[in-house]
Amino acid sequence: MNPKIIIDLNKFTDNLDYIGKKMKAKGLTLTHITKVYAADPNIVKVADENKYVDYLGDARIENIRNYPQVSKPKILIRIPMHSEIEDVIRYADISFNSEISTIRFLNNEAKRQKKIHKVVLMVDLGDLREGYFDVKELHKAVAEILTMTNIQLFGLAVNLTCFGGVIPDKGILQKLVDYKNSIESSYGLSLSMISGGNSSSLYLLDKDGIPEGINNLRLGEAIVIGKETAFGQFYDEMHHDVFTLSAELVEIKEKPSVPIGKIGMDAFGQKPVFVDKGQMLRGIVAIGRQDIDHLGLVPIDKRIEIVGASSDHLILDLTKCKKDYKVGDSVRFYMNYSALLRAFTSKYVNRTYIQQQYNMRNFFYKKGDRPIVLCHH
Repeated sequence: MNPKIIIDLNKFTDNLDYIGKKMKAKGLTLTHITKVYAADPNIVKVADENKYVDYLGDARIENIRNYPQVSKPKILIRIPMHSEIEDVIRYADISFNSEISTIRFLNNEAKRQKKIHKVVLMVDLGDLREGYFDVKELHKAVAEILTMTNIQLFGLAVNLTCFGGVIPDKGILQKLVDYKNSIESSYGLSLSMISGGNSSSLYLLDKDGIPEGINNLRLGEAIVIGKETAFGQFYDEMHHDVFTLSAELVEIKEKPSVPIGKIGMDAFGQKPVFVDKGQMLRGIVAIGRQDIDHLGLVPIDKRIEIVGASSDHLILDLTKCKKDYKVGDSVRFYMNYSALLRAFTSKYVNRTYIQQQYNMRNFFYKKGDRPIVLCHH
């Protein structure tokens, strides 16, 4: 039933394999982030069975709680809330942290559940989202963690690009390695994970730009869309249509291209602007802003243009399509990260799965023929 996300599990596997091989060749472990597809258990199962995936990570403990039975360690990558500590210990093997008060609660709860919980400390290297910014505060936290009975200090991690837009480079990541070396020498320990960021760090693999000492990356968008996110470059060797959206036409009518009357604010408090194209064959598909980020959609049929969206309707310009579409037909779209994230979160968008054999050599896009999808980190 429409609207629906069409999920090609074979192409998803191909993308995991391609990225996984690149990372293993550089001595890096792969944490696959499952949040963009809301930890759909059918997709998580494929990732868990992939030989190149070392960890599974998500920002929502609810998603990790709903994982199927998996063999890979599970990481909560968003800093835990105090109100979810019990579930973090119960369902996650590792959590990313930046507040010692939270780690104290984790220790107490791990003791109650008779578990050893691993923590990775986030370090802020300039993107100004989460993480220890002050080196003294970081060392103070390390010293206290080492006194805890049920917490194991597992490593350090950095997040870049997601908030401040800071592009990772070798110099920035070397600072993380310097923190690692300082902690290990000061406290006589060895840290297992030094995670050098997300899909925006991926471009450094091809430039030998990841310094020795970084041994992990956390990748979601690169795998599901087939691109690095520092500069938004697609990989020719990867699939860019692992996920596509299908929505159903509920109206097709010829109407003016500009509304008639005085223009005020729309339902979202914005004053819309329209280009006068004369009479237009307008189509409406049954999906809207409640379900999708319409700015992140690109029609697969290049003759179709998106006019705009309301809460429940996506308005299309079908003028160039003549009589190729009728009410009840489906229209397919590529999705960027933002559109994909919202579509999977919406309970009104269904899911269907493809798992069949095909000839990989017949798939790859010719240059200039890939979907133009807006970059979203």
